[in-house]
Amino acid sequence: MKKQWFILSLLLLAATIGFSQTTINGTVTDVDTGEELIGANVLVKGTAIGTTTDFDGSFSLQIQTSFPLTLVVSYVGYETKEVEVKSARKPIKIKLDSGGAMLEECVVISATTSKRKRRRGKSKKYRVPRQKNPNNYQQQRPTPSPHRSIADTMSNTEDYDPIKENPFFAVKNEPLSTFSIDVDAASYSNMRRFINSNQMPPKDAIRIEEMVNYFEYSYPQPQGKHPFEVVTEISDCPWNDQHRLAHIGLQGKKINTEDLPASNLVFLIDVSGSMSSYNKLPLLQESYKLLADNLREKDKVAIVVYAGAAGVVLPSTNGIDKQKIKNAIDNLRAGGSTSGAAGIKLAYEIAQKNFVKDGNNRVILATDGDFNVGQSSDASLVRLIEDKRKSGVFLTVMGFGMGNYKDNKMQKLADSGNGNHAYIDNISEARKVLVKEFGGTLFTIAKDVKLQIEFNPEKVNGYRLIGYENRVLENEDFNDDKKDAGELGAGHTVTAIYEIIPAGTDSEFLAKVDKLKYQKSKKVKTKASKSGELMTVKLRYKKPSGSKSQLIEKPILDTNQELEQTSDNFRWSAAVATFGMLLRESTFKKDANYDLAIDLAKKSKGLDPNGYRAECIEMMEQVRLMSSQQTGMK
Repeated sequence: MKKQWFILSLLLLAATIGFSQTTINGTVTDVDTGEELIGANVLVKGTAIGTTTDFDGSFSLQIQTSFPLTLVVSYVGYETKEVEVKSARKPIKIKLDSGGAMLEECVVISATTSKRKRRRGKSKKYRVPRQKNPNNYQQQRPTPSPHRSIADTMSNTEDYDPIKENPFFAVKNEPLSTFSIDVDAASYSNMRRFINSNQMPPKDAIRIEEMVNYFEYSYPQPQGKHPFEVVTEISDCPWNDQHRLAHIGLQGKKINTEDLPASNLVFLIDVSGSMSSYNKLPLLQESYKLLADNLREKDKVAIVVYAGAAGVVLPSTNGIDKQKIKNAIDNLRAGGSTSGAAGIKLAYEIAQKNFVKDGNNRVILATDGDFNVGQSSDASLVRLIEDKRKSGVFLTVMGFGMGNYKDNKMQKLADSGNGNHAYIDNISEARKVLVKEFGGTLFTIAKDVKLQIEFNPEKVNGYRLIGYENRVLENEDFNDDKKDAGELGAGHTVTAIYEIIPAGTDSEFLAKVDKLKYQKSKKVKTKASKSGELMTVKLRYKKPSGSKSQLIEKPILDTNQELEQTSDNFRWSAAVATFGMLLRESTFKKDANYDLAIDLAKKSKGLDPNGYRAECIEMMEQVRLMSSQQTGMK
């Protein structure tokens, strides 16, 4: 018996020696300049264990595995490198090569000053400029952690507007629900950035409608005179068995890229000091070059930049001259304060100067939203954009970076500029937005798209719109053609979900009000109320260059379809909405939990050629684990 215990002890000792927890330390630098690379990714090959380098280019990984092992090190603009590690005795020095991508120094030419001469000399490789305390990085080096992200080394000044969740309304008091469509998906990719850094996203960063609308849905293509199709489906509510869900989908007409009208684009790029981080200007440059690759001979592009002042680095250039456009993008460097309003004015001037009739005239603003010179308040910038949109030039806003990201400001600018808002957290997202969804992102087929739902009190006791809190309109706005609303791009889908309390069902979520003193509520029953219709969907839209709206009406019946019989569209949108409610800690989540969201998502993933839905399921599982760990720590 003693012999057996001795052998077992030896085996345990061997396992402990081979797989004991240890820490690997190291640095990542540029092979030529020796500069530390901030935010380089370091991953243990074949595992999910990884981290990013901090302000000094240093990293620290706690592992519980045997040696030797391989680290995979990557950084935007550099060649990925695999490094074999045989022990953790000494810090590892890893040097990355940018692959010879040589960049020339950029000189900004102000629209109001004389042209300066470009200095001659040997070109330099691009790197994030070394500054004293750039981007408010903490002066002291934080304690290394295997799960610490680059955001943890920054003074966080990110800004989100508070979201007051849509409540339930009693149909007898509020029979109409009116809102503007929203095709933005910035909230989803921003949420992904937090989760991939093992952090729970802020509640006010979660806009459920943008999470739902991040994905494509298999709606039928429009066949009639209108540029989109309206699709509806009604079934059980997964998180509340006393309620129903109404799913409303819009499918924009798909147009082949070659058949899209000519584009007159102005790239408006923030090159201020706050954009120097690895996931800002360098990622922005790679993203815009993807777009440049998709330009056609009939397209044209100008590039305007702004920091302390605004200037033109590329006059309007034919889309076929891709290398010239890419060179101008490559030459950009970050530094200085942020005069966003000056850049916006100049970009619109150039867009108007090169205006293409019946074409796609658009300014594409890329920034972290941190404007601090000139007109910088939300109200003044919104008024500026509202004035400029009258010219027929639309606005797309693309957000980059973390730590000082101004989500609220960028939302307001995009909404005011008849455009859309995307958040680019990695090059794959850039490819999705600027290549795969080129038409939907950049070409509008309908503007000022508004929905109004009228609920039948014979069938519905109460309802709530899930998400769209910042898109809710007054009921009288629906027929007001002067009221601005959302835009729909070519091939885009828009999905909205209502949670419905059936007639005859009491609910804890419906607020009680006192009886009226001066008047009595009267039930006015019409022939339509006895039709069996659950509701009527009404939609108004304008053509991109039009000023008068067109109306679509569609009555909806509830066929009492079971949840298991619904389409993948219905169940997937319900799964994502469940996920969003949990992240927001919604008052109305009832029986929702991560297991429910994951189960719904797995059973409705359907065709997923780009892996977006599979990635979402992985994030649901990751958040479930994070949530259980937090609960266990309490």
